[in-house]
Amino acid sequence: MTDTDTMWNALPAVVPTYLSAHQTRDVAAALSTFTADAAVTDEGHTVAGRQAIGAWLDDAGSEYTFTTTFTGATVSGPEHIDVVQRLEGDFPGGVADLHYRFTLAGDLISRLVIEP
Repeated sequence: MTDTDTMWNALPAVVPTYLSAHQTRDVAAALSTFTADAAVTDEGHTVAGRQAIGAWLDDAGSEYTFTTTFTGATVSGPEHIDVVQRLEGDFPGGVADLHYRFTLAGDLISRLVIEP
């Protein structure tokens, strides 16, 4: 299957649900989008399982103030979605474009890798 550029409103519902909840720091809502055995890799570190992901969600980016803007997404089959978000804030460098690489299992996220 070829990659397809996708707009925000055409993404599988769980993806914008997670991204919106993460942006507003709604840990419970963000956590509800993951499978029980999901894994997240951020800044080169991987956490697995809902308890560890909940702790990561509670802490991720908490030392900075920033905004996120959706800049695009690519879908590579029904399970693989790569969303690019631009972050702007008071973190080192002030601006970063990050890829949120989702792997879905049905209607939930089984894997998320966040990287430049």
